[in-house]
Amino acid sequence: MPSAPDARLPNPYDGLLPPLQAEVARRLSGLPDCHGWDHTVRVGHNARHIALVEKADLAVVVFAAWLHDIGRVTDLADNGVSCHAESGAAIAAEILAGLGVADPAFIAQVSDCVRTHRYRRRGDARPATLEARVVYDADKLDSMGAIGVGRAFHFAGRIGARVHNTEREALASSSYSREDSAYREYLVKLRHLHEAMLTGEGRRMAAGRHRFMTAFFEQIQREVEGEDY
Repeated sequence: MPSAPDARLPNPYDGLLPPLQAEVARRLSGLPDCHGWDHTVRVGHNARHIALVEKADLAVVVFAAWLHDIGRVTDLADNGVSCHAESGAAIAAEILAGLGVADPAFIAQVSDCVRTHRYRRRGDARPATLEARVVYDADKLDSMGAIGVGRAFHFAGRIGARVHNTEREALASSSYSREDSAYREYLVKLRHLHEAMLTGEGRRMAAGRHRFMTAFFEQIQREVEGEDY
């Protein structure tokens, strides 16, 4: 299990971070790695870096990054019927209160970041604050580049999808089907992420990861079609 990033925070929140991380690790322990603790640690690294560059409220961003996928247990149990961002916002508020956070404004800011972090948005949830935009970008970056490709194949393998298929087969299929391949995830979502970034630093980081993904899927297409000889 990767360790949490060093994220010293302004008082009074610094001492609350270790118990928060322990609680998140406990709750995510049964999730697949593509959305479990490993993913949360990487998002925590991304979020801290972007927050420092963009001069966002570090405490809000770091707490929200650790809590952003806390509602995933329900979401994965029903194959995405429920919204993990919406349920996660409520769970995040409960966890923060349980840790002794008494500032309702801080709890509301963190919960808002959790509620608005999804790419596939539902309702009117939009990352309106700088802190919410930072958490949104930090999460999207983990769906891009080499790690994004790895996560896409991990998910496809877990649901029994094909290793690769054609663009027509991929785009004509539905989620959680045999044709819901890593390539389908790239076509439907991953190749568009760099255009959806909301902070300057997020856009800078996304550019390089986007180039890698594009080159990877162009190469795998050449290989499966016998055009790389």
